[in-house]
Amino acid sequence: MSTNVIISRDEFLNHWQEHRTLTRKTIEAFPENEIFTFSIGGMRVFGDLIKELLSIAAPGLDGIVHKKIEGYSHELPDLKTKADLLAEWDRQTVQINELFNRIPDEQFHETFNLFGEYEFPVYQNLLYFVDNEIHHRAQGFVYLRALGVEPPFFWDRY
Repeated sequence: MSTNVIISRDEFLNHWQEHRTLTRKTIEAFPENEIFTFSIGGMRVFGDLIKELLSIAAPGLDGIVHKKIEGYSHELPDLKTKADLLAEWDRQTVQINELFNRIPDEQFHETFNLFGEYEFPVYQNLLYFVDNEIHHRAQGFVYLRALGVEPPFFWDRY
């Protein structure tokens, strides 16, 4: 394993939180009356995609930090409005910072069985959290365009 670092842990966390900022802007742009009803081609509604993201990142980090291998669960507090989604998003943003900073450097390359299904090094699980968010945000961008709403610029992560 190389000891050269191309991105620090702080840079990674900042990058992830910038993506979360853009996803939050995407949630904000979504019309309230469409966030839990509009879909295209049988895809899930955007509100359900956001609930998935909320059920993966912070709970997954909690599992990594506490070395808990528990099955994946969509169980979340009752989130029925855009305001509910944004409030939980903000709560988890703080939680992600706290949990991420509790991962020792040496643990990033240790294998962890995320949700009892995804056995990869911790850093790959973290990359999965970001990749999955980008994927679902892109679906939200398509929905917004179909609704006649200009999505935030993909590079506007601040």
